Amino acid sequence: MPEQKPIKITETVLRDAHQSLIATRMPTEFMLPIVDKMDKVGYHSVECWGGATFDASLRFLKEDPWERLRKLRAGFKNTKLQMLFRGQNILGYRHYADDVVEYFVQKSIANGIDIIRIFDCLNDIRNLECAVKACNKEGGHAQIALSYTLGDAYTLDYWMNIAKEIEAMGADSICIKDMAGLLVPYEASKLITAMKSATKLPIQLHTHYTSGVASMTYLKAVEAGVDVIDCAMSPFALGTSQPATEVMAETFKGTPYDPGFDQNLLAEIADYFRPYREECLKTGLLDPKVLGVNIKTLMYQVPGGMLSNMVSQLKEQNASDKYDEVLQEIPRVRKDFGEPPLVTPSSQIVGTQAVFNVLMGERYKMATGETKDLLSGKYGKTVKPFNAEVQKKVIGDAEVITCRPADLIPNELEKIENEMKQWKQQDEDVLSYALFPQVAVDFFKYRQAQQEKVDMTQADTKNAAYPV
Repeated sequence: MPEQKPIKITETVLRDAHQSLIATRMPTEFMLPIVDKMDKVGYHSVECWGGATFDASLRFLKEDPWERLRKLRAGFKNTKLQMLFRGQNILGYRHYADDVVEYFVQKSIANGIDIIRIFDCLNDIRNLECAVKACNKEGGHAQIALSYTLGDAYTLDYWMNIAKEIEAMGADSICIKDMAGLLVPYEASKLITAMKSATKLPIQLHTHYTSGVASMTYLKAVEAGVDVIDCAMSPFALGTSQPATEVMAETFKGTPYDPGFDQNLLAEIADYFRPYREECLKTGLLDPKVLGVNIKTLMYQVPGGMLSNMVSQLKEQNASDKYDEVLQEIPRVRKDFGEPPLVTPSSQIVGTQAVFNVLMGERYKMATGETKDLLSGKYGKTVKPFNAEVQKKVIGDAEVITCRPADLIPNELEKIENEMKQWKQQDEDVLSYALFPQVAVDFFKYRQAQQEKVDMTQADTKNAAYPV
């Protein structure tokens, strides 16, 4: 029998919950008034940064993501803050040189992050080494997240062996990141039991409610000895988000797993978020479609975000009638590509290629740049080999790399700094620019215009007060 102890809970309402339901559009100013109450709950951690928050803050909210982190850090006096980090991709969509990865980790921890959850879309742990070492060096908690998926290669032995490798690498904990809600309850029992036998590291479970089983999966995982589960406050729970915090706390009440949360306090926090949820439903930012159960995720292993992306790609091509064909093509493309987990950016690469294959009427007649990069080894190593015929058709005799992709990227921090120095107001601006050059420059221009406006207003006030 696994040891029975209170379950720890990571709260996702300030990051993954709104990323999953309202495209990461929750502004910082809305978060700050509730921080004080959230800080009293007793969460294991609050996930509030990383993932798509960085891009969305700069691009859509015209906010400095670093400023958000500093403000949240000032408010959360007793709670650890956590972020999601895409390995060598950091928070962007390409691999960066090691010096950029190290600097980003350093600045994230300096600005207030305690736990960095680091994952790679192929589970190629070579792509995690640099970030883990940097996190260890800065005194942060390095958690490696394994992208959970199904397929011939993903046996219990696979998960146990990779858990041992992660422990040897110097990580502080492991997260099973089930981005498409594929982990069903009894499989969760088996998986947690197997991994617990392979490693001493704490194990956290992250899933999404997309397929409708997530709460039951958590129940079985907790009974099997998982250490931490990810939940979201009820107004932003369920659907493509996580199980509800209050519900999970109530489920374990009066048992050895009781997290000891105060339901009255949780109710006050939920009451704060509820009107915002209603507003998002009214404006269409929260589409009721993402709140339902989609059992097709279990059939096709397609994460919710990938499904909606595919639907809009087909709409643009006036080919919505091809939806089912594309759904059936996705598992075939995934097999050709070495059975990678479907998570950013591999999900986009597989999904877009499946759309092309169906629309062109011939498989791989046209391949995206990302497909070519994947089949050239530029994203890393997949669990199974690529389909050799497909690889040949797409990249011909081009060289395939077998080393860690970042080994081929020379240091780039200095070059990036020189490119953007006219905009630099804080060290962190260099990193914003490194990840999203165009979006960051647009934001820097906006920021400058706002500052000039304030300066002008102050000058006017001053002149009015002191007539010459």
